[in-house]
Amino acid sequence: MIIFQFFNFISEIGGENLLTTIILSPLFSAVLLLVFKNLKYANETIIILGSMTLFFLVYNLEIISQGNNTITVDAFEVFPGILLSFRIESLGLLFALLASFLWIINSIYSIGYMRANTETNQTRFYIFFCLSIFAVMGLAFSANLVTFFLFYEALTLFTYPLVTHNGSSAAVRGGRVYLGALLGTSICFLLLAIILTYNLAGSTEFSHGGILPTSLSKIELAILLVLFCFGIGKAALVPFHFWLPAAMVAPTPVSALLHAVAVVKAGVFGILKIFVFIFGFDILAEANISLVISLVAATTIIFASIKAIRANNLKERLAFSTVSQLSYIIFAVSLLSPLAFIAAVYHLVAHAFGKITLFFAAGAIYTSLHKVEISELRGVGFQMPVTMICFSIAAVSMIGLPPTAGFITKWFIFSGATDWKFLLAVGVMTLSTLLNIGYFFPIIFNAFFRKPLEIDSSVDGLDKKKEYGHYSFYGNFEAPLPILIAISLTAVCVILLFVFPSYPLAIAENILWSGP
Repeated sequence: MIIFQFFNFISEIGGENLLTTIILSPLFSAVLLLVFKNLKYANETIIILGSMTLFFLVYNLEIISQGNNTITVDAFEVFPGILLSFRIESLGLLFALLASFLWIINSIYSIGYMRANTETNQTRFYIFFCLSIFAVMGLAFSANLVTFFLFYEALTLFTYPLVTHNGSSAAVRGGRVYLGALLGTSICFLLLAIILTYNLAGSTEFSHGGILPTSLSKIELAILLVLFCFGIGKAALVPFHFWLPAAMVAPTPVSALLHAVAVVKAGVFGILKIFVFIFGFDILAEANISLVISLVAATTIIFASIKAIRANNLKERLAFSTVSQLSYIIFAVSLLSPLAFIAAVYHLVAHAFGKITLFFAAGAIYTSLHKVEISELRGVGFQMPVTMICFSIAAVSMIGLPPTAGFITKWFIFSGATDWKFLLAVGVMTLSTLLNIGYFFPIIFNAFFRKPLEIDSSVDGLDKKKEYGHYSFYGNFEAPLPILIAISLTAVCVILLFVFPSYPLAIAENILWSGP
């Protein structure tokens, strides 16, 4: 009854107050975790209720804001004339909905994973997870470049303790690379781009159609665009992609956060915002300067796919796959056509569900069989059939085949490319598809069509498996139920996005034709 009254109260909050509540909600969850850290099951209870509450809040904001994208919250003045400001717009709302929904599923997964692997410092883990989502919400609704930059940096700092969670030498090294790459690119390039934008346009506000004056030369526009795209290092464009494979040492729920829920999505989300709300398609098309970004994205797609084929560690292969798949979004938006932009926005969602499923599966395999190398995965489809079926669905989506979400992305990219860009798109997407088959198909084939390797005696005891909540039947060794639930939900969503793609497609069309 109390919970029902709470949600009923939330549904009656006005737009400005609701937006403020959304941004602060994960912060409140982090405080509760700290206060009640000594209570049994407090971590699990708070993280589940906190994530569900956030999604409910964002969903209500989406309903309230329909037809009213003028809701703005000004917090305080950061610099003279520049406010820490938040505003509702369609792209940010989509990102917030995506992140908050996946946080629920990731929380379910984390409970099973952290307990089954007896991870230490679980309260600290959940606190920094909440703080990371807090940064994502602030970033999603940022109304200007300064607010975006502050929450972008906060996201880097809050995720660093998660990357280095287990405290091993490899985790510390990976954390240093992670922190150095992301802070280095943002301070050297992104901050410079923001300062130049303010000097050239007299504003840092996000405005549909862009804020840059048409009097700028092609050289000035090109330099600014490159600074933004490389400055947003979370988008993992070559040569600033190396931090993502380095961060694979983190626990699997963190990998899911990095690759699907928050970090890399914050990167490509930022680039989409820059294209639409700082430059505008008209000025980019007239100056014809997006070619350089198209070529960088195309290079990243192919280079990362080749690196993925050569990787034997499963999470490393998935990390390079993420580098490649992220550049689909950047490549699509750089084509400057309506259909390609729709592909970019849609892939923001499609990739999130596909890649989180893949990492969930990798974590499940490690939890049940303690295997991390691809060469060890022979017959794992017989030992963990549910997990590997879900993995296969997500892999097919990454390849871009029906009936999965990835097919729609490639369809719109091909449909949106025109003139010489069509040849570039066909060449890049075709080669990428073949390379995707090259690094995903062997995993699926070995899992279902090769005899299992002998199971390590350290994980063969059924009593130990039952203790951790594993499901063992007819020789199968599935992971604990929370892990299975999470993997199954995201895999189903990969197919549902193919069958019912209308919501993300409508958001993209709304941004194109109706403003923010």
